[in-house]
Amino acid sequence: MDNDVALVTGLGLMVLSLPSIIAAWSDRRAPRTGVVALLAGAGLVLWAALRRPGGFRLTEMPEVLYGVIARLL
Repeated sequence: MDNDVALVTGLGLMVLSLPSIIAAWSDRRAPRTGVVALLAGAGLVLWAALRRPGGFRLTEMPEVLYGVIARLL
C-alpha cells in the first residue's frame, strides 16, 4: 500500500470513528467499534509516517489528500 493512501485512509477512519464514539457514550454503551476504528486509523497514520523518509509535514497534508482523491477519480 502506498504511504499516501495509508495516511488518507487512516485519517478518514479516525474522523469517521468520532460519531460512533459519541453516539455510544450518549447511549451509555461501551464505544468498542468506534475505538477499534480509531486505533486502526491511528495505526495506519503511524505506519505511513514511519515508512516515508522524513515523515509527513502538516503543510503537505492538503497536497497528499488531493493527490489521493485525484488518483481515485
